[in-house]
Amino acid sequence: MTLVRAVAILLFFFLSTHSQAQDFEVSGILKDKTTKQPLEAATVFMETVKDTTLITYTITNAKGEFVLEGKTNQKEVSVNISFVGYEDYRKTIDLTNSKVDLGDIFIDFSVATLEEVVVKSRAPITVKKDTLEFNVKSFKTKKDANIEDLLKELPGVEVDEDGKITVNGKEVNKILVNGKPFFGDDPTIATRNLTKEIVEKIQVTDTKTDDEAFAGEEGDQENKTINLTIAEENNKGIFGRVAGGFGTDERFEFAGIVNVFDNDRRVSILGGGNNLNSAGFSFGEIRKFFGGGNSIYVNGNGSFGIDGRSFGGGQGIVNSRNAGANYADVIGEKIDISADYFYSGGNSFDEVRTERENILPDRRFFTNSNTRSDGNVDDHSANVTFNIKVDSTFLINIKPAFRINRNENRFTSTEESLDDQGERINESSTNNRTLNTGGNFENSVSLTKRFGDKGAFLKFRLQNEINKQESEDFIQSQTEIFGDNPSILNRDQFTDGETGLNGYNLGVTYRQPLIAKKLFLDLEFGYRNDNRTRKRSTFDFNESTQQFDSFNLELSTDFAGRNIRTTPEVSLRYNTDKFNISFGAGYVFRRLENEDFLRPEFNIAQDFEAVELSSYLNYTFSPKMSSYFGYNLSNSPPQVTQLNPFVDVSDPLNIIQGNPDLAPSNSHSFYGGFNNYDFQKGGGYYLNFNGNITNDAIVTKTIVDENLVRSTTYENVDGNYQIYGGGGYNKSSKIDSIRTIKYGAGINVNANRNINFNNNVQYASRTTSIGPSVNASFTWKDLFEIRPRYNLSFSNTIFGIDSFEDQDFLRHNLNLSTALFVPKHVEWRNEIQYSYNPNVAPGFQQSAWFWNSTVAYSFLKDKATVTLKVYDVLNQNTNARRIANANFIQDIQSTVLEQYFLLSFSWKFNTLGNKGESGGDDFFFF
Repeated sequence: MTLVRAVAILLFFFLSTHSQAQDFEVSGILKDKTTKQPLEAATVFMETVKDTTLITYTITNAKGEFVLEGKTNQKEVSVNISFVGYEDYRKTIDLTNSKVDLGDIFIDFSVATLEEVVVKSRAPITVKKDTLEFNVKSFKTKKDANIEDLLKELPGVEVDEDGKITVNGKEVNKILVNGKPFFGDDPTIATRNLTKEIVEKIQVTDTKTDDEAFAGEEGDQENKTINLTIAEENNKGIFGRVAGGFGTDERFEFAGIVNVFDNDRRVSILGGGNNLNSAGFSFGEIRKFFGGGNSIYVNGNGSFGIDGRSFGGGQGIVNSRNAGANYADVIGEKIDISADYFYSGGNSFDEVRTERENILPDRRFFTNSNTRSDGNVDDHSANVTFNIKVDSTFLINIKPAFRINRNENRFTSTEESLDDQGERINESSTNNRTLNTGGNFENSVSLTKRFGDKGAFLKFRLQNEINKQESEDFIQSQTEIFGDNPSILNRDQFTDGETGLNGYNLGVTYRQPLIAKKLFLDLEFGYRNDNRTRKRSTFDFNESTQQFDSFNLELSTDFAGRNIRTTPEVSLRYNTDKFNISFGAGYVFRRLENEDFLRPEFNIAQDFEAVELSSYLNYTFSPKMSSYFGYNLSNSPPQVTQLNPFVDVSDPLNIIQGNPDLAPSNSHSFYGGFNNYDFQKGGGYYLNFNGNITNDAIVTKTIVDENLVRSTTYENVDGNYQIYGGGGYNKSSKIDSIRTIKYGAGINVNANRNINFNNNVQYASRTTSIGPSVNASFTWKDLFEIRPRYNLSFSNTIFGIDSFEDQDFLRHNLNLSTALFVPKHVEWRNEIQYSYNPNVAPGFQQSAWFWNSTVAYSFLKDKATVTLKVYDVLNQNTNARRIANANFIQDIQSTVLEQYFLLSFSWKFNTLGNKGESGGDDFFFF
């Protein structure tokens, strides 16, 4: 009876709160006070009079019109208008009458500079040419939210479970803090470890390099950059946190980050480690502690597994460690510097058992194998960026990057192949120990000079790369072939290897305005020269000397390859506030050379020529609606190893030979999209597509003989294509100030055609897949949230050869995320995944559950947190899975992470004060 009463009270509270809210509609037309012309893209927002809490907002259209709609229990509200370069407008209105028409509203130019207007604006959203800016204070999140939590509340922004961010369907590939990189290319380090409180604005733009932004060039149309602008009062002080935990089965994790901000100078230091298969850096107090995305996935014929994906993307158990530092500063008035260093390492262990059915046009055979591997990886990388602004028209950009790596691995395997009667055809065993060390240096120098104020510029860019890798490989193997001509091949060998790259890339671009700031003629010249070396000296073990001193010419290589490319290009670009179009054409002169020092008869020198094209079209209908299209024709040469006719017999059962007659591939790629997001209504949709059609695609061609020895080479084929289309709709609706409902739906369609060879028989396979999905969330502020997601996936594959059966696969996936925030200071989160596969093969489960749970308790003013984490609550993690295609059906079982419990503690410290003054003693207590 108590439970019934509690439910009844909650229901009554829900209905009574909802009934108090009333509908409203406030409209008007915004105009320039002097010209009387309408003003488009101004932000209009409504707030409460008492505490300026945001109620709703919108953007004016091309006619200056706006309508504010929604529900509120406020009788008196404030209507505000903000527009870059104009005075702010504010008016208190009475909502006793639910419909209010403000008529024509005239605003005047601001006497302040544009920068001052932007900084002081309280508008939740500001539209500035190619930049969308969000005011952080206008978007409510849970207490102590990080940047990822905040991004999930922004209109048009989506964040998946792995931290991947999209804005209206376009992926975010760069995160900046005050315009500078934060720990290189891993955006989750910023989004998961910086808190909302320190950020004032979030700016979304097309991704551009520093010199592209300085020159006023168009950015990457397919990717977005997010810049986190730190509030002035939060730009001086020390903040960060540390965490550590231990659990069952000797599981552990630890992490720490310290940030020191001093206006233009910014220093961050981090470190961490765990044996939870999480190779990246993350605290994971509540979420993301499960490592590299443990999830249910489906392969081939619809059977599935739950896989703790590990360091390097495989399975197994990984003990990872990492450390890093980030530095940004302004030196004098002209030099802007940012630098980062990151170390990542890991010890891995894995055992894999594989059963594979190989399909040939005239027969089938079976391969069974068992492998065991363990290794250690250490990787050091450093990046530095110098922006030297000689004057307002001349920028020098220098970006050196360094990397040193060491990889040691031990690998053993046994394998046997049988015919369809179960008779052994061959078998092999291998014991391998390798050590790889290397270093890489890259540097980019660009000089950009602007001329006048019409958009003219000259840009010079020089990039170079020096890479050297050394290896030591000890291998013992035995290969036995049965049948009418039996043979046994034993190997005990040492291989000393060395590969190198020395290349540089030169580019010059001159832009001439034909119509000031609108129509441009670009003249470009590019020259690239890559020189690669590969030397592998193999020595057989000498029983007499007990040394590896018998040189094996058959298994040794020593060659140098060159890829020289010269490309003149011309393009036209036309830009307005609403319309951007570009078309460019280039001609490629390419020379490929290969010099074989051991086998001079294999020397190669070939010349290729090709046309390359590039184009795009962007059109902005309104601040809410835009579209984009693009087409490119590109030329890709075969690799020198694919051209070299040298026969590689290092694996006696898999022989590879290059094809000197290969031609470069020409790829026609295209993309497009349409975005429509109504900020005021909190909903919108996007559509996008992309595709690729490749002529002279380079594919492998394998022939299997009667002893099941594979001989592989390469061929050019025509007719390969890949086409993708998708779209989504999302809607957010506030029931009242504490309850919010979000829901959405999406679909993606893929179609591809691939030309393949099966034992010298050419055929085409066509695959079509459709994946609709729906999602929803209900949030009750400070109480709970629930986020269900469901997606259906269907694929159909048709093989253009009679001996292969067509395949149809169907799977269902359901994800449920829940969070409970009561009692106070307690947070309980659950991630539940369910998968159902009706097309499962015999011997495999049709369904599986995977449930992870965390409970966290915060105390000492929420600075300290104790967390209990349970991985795989139901203890159903399985490592069995099936992969299938036209050539084989393969069942795999490998080592995976199993159920564990882990108790952890974290501490946060913060001395950020007001207006650049440090405050508090948290850091010193820590």
